[in-house]
Amino acid sequence: MSSSDILPLAVALLIAIPALGSCIGVGMAAMKMLEGCARQPELMADLQTKFFLAVGVTDGAFIIATGIGLWFATANPFK
Repeated sequence: MSSSDILPLAVALLIAIPALGSCIGVGMAAMKMLEGCARQPELMADLQTKFFLAVGVTDGAFIIATGIGLWFATANPFK
């Protein structure tokens, strides 16, 4: 079995694992933001700002991993 035979599996894992982590992270952040807004509504604007910043960083890691995975899929560096 050569390295080009397992390339689709490696690319799928490189995209799927960060996607799963990103979804779980965004969901937990949204849960805590809604909980914080319910407890102290006067801090809603500050919490939203911090929430969107954190979600952007979390999704950025997933987008970078997706780009690297697609780069490996199209330009096979193992040949």
